[in-house]
Amino acid sequence: MSKKLKIGVFGFGVVGSGLAHVLKNSKGLDASIVRVCVKDAGKIRDIDPDLITVNPDDILNDPEINVVVELIDDADAAYQIVKTAMQNGKHVVSANKKMLAYHIEELIQLQWKYKVSFLYEASACGSIPIIRNLEEYYDNDLLQSVSGVLNGSSNYILTKIFNENLDYNLALKEAQDLGFAESDPTSDVGGFDTLYKLIILTVHGFGLFVHPDEVFNAGIANLSPKDIELASQKGYKIRLLGKVTKVNGNHVNLFVAPKFVKPQEHAYTVESHYNGVLIQGNFYDNQFMYGKGAGSHPTGSAVLSDITALAYDYKYEYKKLKYYGGLEYTNDMDVEIYLRYTDKNDLALFNFKEISESLIAKDFNYVIGTLNLSELIKIRKQIEGKDIFLAYLGEE
Repeated sequence: MSKKLKIGVFGFGVVGSGLAHVLKNSKGLDASIVRVCVKDAGKIRDIDPDLITVNPDDILNDPEINVVVELIDDADAAYQIVKTAMQNGKHVVSANKKMLAYHIEELIQLQWKYKVSFLYEASACGSIPIIRNLEEYYDNDLLQSVSGVLNGSSNYILTKIFNENLDYNLALKEAQDLGFAESDPTSDVGGFDTLYKLIILTVHGFGLFVHPDEVFNAGIANLSPKDIELASQKGYKIRLLGKVTKVNGNHVNLFVAPKFVKPQEHAYTVESHYNGVLIQGNFYDNQFMYGKGAGSHPTGSAVLSDITALAYDYKYEYKKLKYYGGLEYTNDMDVEIYLRYTDKNDLALFNFKEISESLIAKDFNYVIGTLNLSELIKIRKQIEGKDIFLAYLGEE
């Protein structure tokens, strides 16, 4: 492709404005934003108003624009934009992890069909170049697991709770005020944002497509002072963890849950809106990557990295998909969990194989025990909306 990049951007919120700022301060890259599509043309933005449009076709059908950068919140609309852009022969950069989690298999096929690049480093872990590393450095079958703190918003909340004894709701509001969490925080605190990122990492780490509905995910919305007190008494912190791991040779498992993190574990040191990713494999042992996972400039910088890569005709090679394959998804594995509950009937829903610790008190009931992850999948609809909190106690 031409080294001169003419960019059409969809969305000019936190990430879009961050991209414009870092692009303006990036020397040596012949790239410029020539059009920005937004919903509200009347809103004041720090960009030339002549570049603004509300008509997607002004970007998608413009032959001069050779790169489309998609930075909107609506996953369904993002899918249509990305798909049409590729069909029109344009290279695409996206940060939309939900859209990718549900459509990544189809979109990979489309980029191959239309011979364009589709890059999305900013969709997972903000400023940490995890996708590129899984593609290029860990491009073999030695990888055993990828885990860590993948959501900066929830991590900011948990840091405030454990470091400053801040109430959950106050910590959430502070995260929202700073732009780390959305006005509707469900995706962040419910573990969905982490889940979507984990699915993307699984494609690049293990060459496996997993539908979000197949994966168990739990969040931190029901975290109570009692959970915090118990974790602190044991010398732990709580972090929202996502983990994909190879089990039993040719199977792969994903899950997302809060975790009781020990001081010697990598996630224990990941604080504020930072992300931390632990990569484990045969022979190279543990490797840890750390960086900002939320915010305008970190995510904007990740988008810029993809745009820069396009100037050199970079494409993901998907080596795991092409050459290694043969892996299957499973939820058949035992996990150790902490379960805090109010109603004893809720406890009966959990088919524990073994209970190692339990407490029944006037205002605090919990058990720590082992059960099969497939059992959690079966009851996840039944436990929605109940006054319970679940956390993982196994290895990170």
